[in-house]
Amino acid sequence: MFGRVASAAAQRVGSAVRVSTRKASSLAEASAEIPRWKRAAGSLAILATGGAAILAFEELKPVHANDIELHPPQYPWSHNGYLEALDHASIRRGHQVYQQVCAACHSLERVAFRTLVGVAFNEEEVKEMAAEAMVEDGPDDQGNMFKRPGKLADYHPSPYPNEEAARASNGGAYPPDLSLIVKARHGREDYIFSLLTGYCDPPAGVEIREGLNYNPYFPGNAIAMAPPLYDDQIEYDDGTPATMSQMAKDVVTFLTWCAEPEHDDRKRMGMKAILVLSLVSAGLWYTKRHRWMSLKTRVIQFRPQK
Repeated sequence: MFGRVASAAAQRVGSAVRVSTRKASSLAEASAEIPRWKRAAGSLAILATGGAAILAFEELKPVHANDIELHPPQYPWSHNGYLEALDHASIRRGHQVYQQVCAACHSLERVAFRTLVGVAFNEEEVKEMAAEAMVEDGPDDQGNMFKRPGKLADYHPSPYPNEEAARASNGGAYPPDLSLIVKARHGREDYIFSLLTGYCDPPAGVEIREGLNYNPYFPGNAIAMAPPLYDDQIEYDDGTPATMSQMAKDVVTFLTWCAEPEHDDRKRMGMKAILVLSLVSAGLWYTKRHRWMSLKTRVIQFRPQK
């Protein structure tokens, strides 16, 4: 009895295996009959449909004016080339803009007066400039701090004694130090220039609270700093027209030098290194050809013994 049950079960399993095998073979034959280009077209259609659905979903999302933040355009700065140096006349004008406009709120604590010698000013000009800045020193014999005229070795003094005083004078906002501001902001020179020249009225639906200003390039669009530049705000020593864009360009060039005072020397050393490495590479190539010529050009022949 048990033998008959086992044989019947084995027959049912065998028939099921044969059916599944036939189905698999038929599916394989059907897929083999579909041309390859049709399968590729189907895959591309699926991908296109999915991409269109994602784009449609993004387009249908609501956009609020408060969420709009412009990315600065890319400007053709003269010093961005591989072999281009900074415009030193622009550095001199930019320092003048900083001294007469920016220094009232922003510090430059990592830039010493001596670094300006030979870059945009001569030594006598920098000494005179440093003497006009009163630097805190001390303590004296009585233990008190005192003010003295600056020297070449001194750094640009801060307009505020501490951060709390700076915030109290600017409605709670802390004016950042500008020594490394170009490196510290995404977009570098393009962002700083766009920020200085990008002040405008807020669009419809955007409310800016009192004490703030609308600037589409600033994160959040509301900035505590009032528009710092306007036409004919200063008078350049070299007679260059002091338009807002010119002053913004000059002060950005000056801040670029502050962040990278080694900019010109780095590119000069790079040119020298490329020249030297090119000569060394040529010598190594010639040596390699000379040493390996005998090995690479020789012919090994097999001569069987007679």
